[in-house]
Amino acid sequence: MLAKFCAALYKQAMLTVVLECQDQEPELAQTLSVLVAGAVEGLVSDVVVLDYGSRDGSARVADAAGCRFHSQWDIKDIIRSARGEWLLFVEPGARPQAGWIDEVSEYVALNKVPARFTASRGYRRPFFQRVGRVRPPLELGLLIPKKLAISAAKSGMRLTEFAKAQKPRQLSSELIPSWVARAAR
Repeated sequence: MLAKFCAALYKQAMLTVVLECQDQEPELAQTLSVLVAGAVEGLVSDVVVLDYGSRDGSARVADAAGCRFHSQWDIKDIIRSARGEWLLFVEPGARPQAGWIDEVSEYVALNKVPARFTASRGYRRPFFQRVGRVRPPLELGLLIPKKLAISAAKSGMRLTEFAKAQKPRQLSSELIPSWVARAAR
């Protein structure tokens, strides 16, 4: 009975979360704490942390959370090794808000194109900081099917370059962007 339950749970685990970080231990911890609910619900199958030579405790945080931690990698290899059939790329410090698990579960079951979260209405930059500003490609995350990600990725590519090439739909679930966590430091 337990084996059938575990097999059903494993089949539901369809999302791999990927984060790039460098000396962002507190932000990484904040994002990982929100992802726990997705893992408990069977949506998040694994989390991959790609590090650029952090000198803080990022590796310890990733290890304690059960993440795969890489200090050297190729994006194509990372995508191929993902356990989930969908990938969610987010910045350390970004936090999906209430309802994200149900919406992402439904979206990946019914769609085959990339998507992004909606910016949190509760956390907006001041007006003059928003005017003429180009939003970083991963500020609202990127949800993408693994097959599409494999075909779009090129060796040596950073996640921001990868995300720029996508034309995602917008989810109604909100995401508190990573700059909020950085500003609170």
